[in-house]
Amino acid sequence: MPSDDGTTGGFHARISTHILDTVTGEPARDVYVRLERRDSDGWLTAAEGRTDDDGRLRFRVPVRDWQAGGYRLFFYVEPYLGGDCFFPEITVAFHVHDPDRDYHVPLLLSRYGYTTYRGS
Repeated sequence: MPSDDGTTGGFHARISTHILDTVTGEPARDVYVRLERRDSDGWLTAAEGRTDDDGRLRFRVPVRDWQAGGYRLFFYVEPYLGGDCFFPEITVAFHVHDPDRDYHVPLLLSRYGYTTYRGS
């Protein structure tokens, strides 16, 4: 049965990302992204996937794993940008203070730089 946010019961999708290639002005399609959560044992994978045709990915995180605390997004961009890119991997760490809110962490990407921010 779907939950209030439209996902299958048992999952909580309150985190998303969007990758825009600022050189081409196009979405970065098929980029692997992993969401990790920090706990007493270190970083654990909470969810992973690939961006869609619009460069977007909405994570399906089990309810038991979505809580306040430290998280990070790992973007493996080398296959998208090519082997001569300067930043083959990008990690963005952040804190979830209120797990009932939506979190959107976009990535603006080019071969030699990137920018991120807390989106809406």
